[in-house]
Amino acid sequence: MNGPLVSVGSLPAVTRMARRQGEGDNGVGTGIVTKTRPKTKRPNLYRVLLLNDDYTPMEFVVHVLERFFNKGRDEATRIMLHVHQNGVGECGIYTYEVAETKVTQVMDFARKHQHPLQCVMEKK
Repeated sequence: MNGPLVSVGSLPAVTRMARRQGEGDNGVGTGIVTKTRPKTKRPNLYRVLLLNDDYTPMEFVVHVLERFFNKGRDEATRIMLHVHQNGVGECGIYTYEVAETKVTQVMDFARKHQHPLQCVMEKK
């Protein structure tokens, strides 16, 4: 039979009085129960990148950035020009599952509209 749970000062442990059979005359023993708090680790992040090509219209790239990455017209245009001038540009940084989904959405959308636009992800 267990006794009541008691908090001891600012200790992270909980002390419990436990009755045990055959322990001396009074039959009372003391035990400490500790709560282990799992350390949560931040998920790895991935950069989603657009790659430049000579065939995909600039306006289509702006549309992709607005639609799939929630960029405003000005920011989407700035990213598109960066991709055009530097060969690659970052669309956003996401967890693995979100980045993977965005890459798939962009690639499917580009293929559907017959554009060779490439979208990739890399670990940050």
